[in-house]
Amino acid sequence: MPGNRLESSNMVLRAAQELFPGAVVALGMGLPCHLPFELPASGGVWFIADSGALGYTGQDNDGVSVDAGGSLVAMLPGGSFTGVVDVAGILRGGHTDVAILEPSQVSTKGDFVHWTTEKTAGLFAPGSAVDMAYGSSTVVAVMPHQGPGGRSNIVEKCTLPVDGAGRLDLIITDVAVIKVVASGLELIETAPGWAAEDVISITDAPLSVSSGLKELTVDIPAIVPPNKVYPSAVDALLDVPEGSVINVDGFAGPGGMAHYLMVGLRDLGVKNLQLISNTAGVARVSAFGSPNIIDHSILVENNQVVKATASYPVSPSASRPSAFEEAYNRGETDLEVVPQGTLAERLRSGGAGVAAFYTPTGVGTLLGDNKETRTIDGKDYVLETGLRADYCIIRGHKADTLGNVVYKGTSRNFNPVMATTAKVTVVEVDEIVEPGQLGPEEIITPGLFVDRIVVRPSDFSAYLDI
Repeated sequence: MPGNRLESSNMVLRAAQELFPGAVVALGMGLPCHLPFELPASGGVWFIADSGALGYTGQDNDGVSVDAGGSLVAMLPGGSFTGVVDVAGILRGGHTDVAILEPSQVSTKGDFVHWTTEKTAGLFAPGSAVDMAYGSSTVVAVMPHQGPGGRSNIVEKCTLPVDGAGRLDLIITDVAVIKVVASGLELIETAPGWAAEDVISITDAPLSVSSGLKELTVDIPAIVPPNKVYPSAVDALLDVPEGSVINVDGFAGPGGMAHYLMVGLRDLGVKNLQLISNTAGVARVSAFGSPNIIDHSILVENNQVVKATASYPVSPSASRPSAFEEAYNRGETDLEVVPQGTLAERLRSGGAGVAAFYTPTGVGTLLGDNKETRTIDGKDYVLETGLRADYCIIRGHKADTLGNVVYKGTSRNFNPVMATTAKVTVVEVDEIVEPGQLGPEEIITPGLFVDRIVVRPSDFSAYLDI
């Protein structure tokens, strides 16, 4: 006879073995919501609920915050709140490392039917499960192996409308752990007292047995937050390769520009950079700054820039051209001009996983040339694509060690939206504080978007010696 089936608590604890320091973890309704109640409170992972809670625990409750299932939870030091639009962007934009869901049925191809869809027959009500499944790097199912009447919840083909097609990577049940592979389903772990034959006998889908089959355990190592603090700008940017696409923050003048990081990037001398920025370096030649202020020009003058995507790339003074203008006129750089609002929306869309969108801005102008247009409700729109970057350098006022950032005044500008679009985001701040010293309502850029933090040295000047 097989052994006992796992309790729900042990099923979700086994799912915790898929987590790692700094992981961003989306939890769907049902069994996954139990995980923050089972794990010790820790800032080592970011639990996300579609309610808008980022970084919470179930070990306590603050009487206000709720998880995806409506249960009261408490924010961890460094946790923050956001709205549903931003949560959807986090999920859809590829910012979650692991999504843990509870399907009612899964197939050999990794398709799944969420339990809420089965419970609402004819209505198709998956909630945020679809967003989580399509945006996460790894999708884990936690579910009973069998349903009512002893039916197998693991089948060759789902019999209900699927909420995710081929999205599952791992299936954890009360008797086994099954990996979704190219050839189908592979049994990799069995619950204590269960043999492979026992699991196969209650599964309505072919299972191959791993040569490394082992007994399932629920041992969870301590998960500590990763260290995001770097000693200098050069250290934080040392791995930037040639040809990288880099978001450079700022509006026009000195406010909100990562001057220290710009200098670090210049000192590294990385070539063939493609910059995405509101300007391409006009602070030194406009009323926004002064002739010796640091801006994008230091990269252009160092022959590091081959292209800029910007909304205001030229000097307002014909007699004082910017370094980028001069390089462009010499044929040394390429340029894509984008209206400022469209640039912001292209960045937001890229960070939120939206490949393209229609906007009325630019229709009938040079900015709309050679772009797809469409008439919607009698109005013409032009198709614009989302922007993504390899690296992003931004300027904040304060950050905690988890990477949560607050800004000062109008220096916020493009910084928050740019942080969402890059594979690696580096923030330059005046001060680093401990988690909890920035209030959850105060945080503008959640730390899940930030990979590296540097402090601008107190003796650093944003002005060049002339």
